[in-house]
Amino acid sequence: MFAARALQRSSGLVARRTTQTAQRRSAQTVPLAGPKDEMIAQSIAHLRARVARQKEIMDATQHSHAEEVAEMWKWIKISFVVATPVCVLSVAKDVLFVEHVHRPHGPLPDYMAIQTREFPWECETCALFDLECWKKCRAEMAQEEA
Repeated sequence: MFAARALQRSSGLVARRTTQTAQRRSAQTVPLAGPKDEMIAQSIAHLRARVARQKEIMDATQHSHAEEVAEMWKWIKISFVVATPVCVLSVAKDVLFVEHVHRPHGPLPDYMAIQTREFPWECETCALFDLECWKKCRAEMAQEEA
């Protein structure tokens, strides 16, 4: 008995859903297959129906241009009121609570110090912004000259 009642309810739901879907769709999206002139006529009729529907929608909403602009600015202001504190708080959280991981001091591990050719400046083994290496290299060059 319960199974029959459930089947009856579900079939009624399916029937309602299909009729609602059929009622909501007011225009075809693809012309039916047929002669070229008939397909062109169906396409034109489809476009005219879409334009008419769009005009109905536009006529149903009686908002002036000034009201639309006011609504736009209202949401811009709401966005700033929400976004500004979120951005400020996320930056403050990163600065205050997140530990910034930097490269450890000291010599690089072998796999990070691979160099296939020498650099084109006076200290061929030093990276461009490795200031400690530059100081050591210049001190060694000064000792060699002296």
